[in-house]
Amino acid sequence: MTLEAIKQYKVISIIRGVPSQYIPEVFDALYEGGIRLVEVTLNTNNALDMIEEMSKKYEGKMLIGAGTVMDEESACMAIGAGAKFVLTPILNIPTIHAVKERGAVCISGALTPTEIYTAYTHGSDLVKVFPAGSMGAGYIKDLKGPLPEIPIVPTGGIDVTNAAHYLEAGAVALGIGSSLVPAKEQYSREDFETIKLKSQKFALLA
Repeated sequence: MTLEAIKQYKVISIIRGVPSQYIPEVFDALYEGGIRLVEVTLNTNNALDMIEEMSKKYEGKMLIGAGTVMDEESACMAIGAGAKFVLTPILNIPTIHAVKERGAVCISGALTPTEIYTAYTHGSDLVKVFPAGSMGAGYIKDLKGPLPEIPIVPTGGIDVTNAAHYLEAGAVALGIGSSLVPAKEQYSREDFETIKLKSQKFALLA
């Protein structure tokens, strides 16, 4: 169900560097704007607590995942906190296996054709191509030529102006970072409204 939801809703909002006290409002803004997939990166302070709290609050409404997962131990802790999907910025085969053994969706990071193929053949459900912004949508289109069966999730450098190009190039979903939720020390009511409005634009891509 999680895998199909990712393919259905397509836009994964990445939460990185957001202070804990603003998390409820950020999630509310994303939800009200139509976002249904959220990744909390583990290099965010109190990330596991955020995953646990938001997974309970939005159970049945949003899918919460963990990002910037570097190893098996981190993956296991994230899944234990409630993460339904796990993203890595790197290709780490033991981490892929640990995620799959625990019933979560794995989105392994990779960049080259060899890395992408290796991640997929070792069990990654989807493959996160990172950093996608440095390569461009044309790179995704090129990859789909020899690797049409591998579902790709470009991440990094994607915003409202170019997101559709990546989907048209063959991506099944997108990881959206600071262009949707910027990392800040303080957030205002206007910031939450901006996140909601941007979410509405991204949600139209689904």
